[in-house]
Amino acid sequence: MKYVICQQVRMVDMNNEIMQEVEFVHGEWELPSLSVGSSVVTALLGLKQFEVVYDRRKQETVRSKIVDIEYNLSGELAVAKVFLEPVQLIIGQHDVGEV
Repeated sequence: MKYVICQQVRMVDMNNEIMQEVEFVHGEWELPSLSVGSSVVTALLGLKQFEVVYDRRKQETVRSKIVDIEYNLSGELAVAKVFLEPVQLIIGQHDVGEV
């Protein structure tokens, strides 16, 4: 089945005030089966200005749990949207620069 892997990212300032919330799409994958509670390993996320990007400076990975799976059956092909546990990035601390 085709899965779209997504993650809610909250960008906050140094005072922990929410500046922006976005849904980051890790990509579309053809996988055999996923379930809530399973873990997915992805590249570490960072910020480039106010854009969420992969932080590839150190080649670090992070493990996230699947918290929800949404099946869209309204189209011709069934697509499952997988939501990973949300993350919080601090503006100024998670900046990746010009990578």
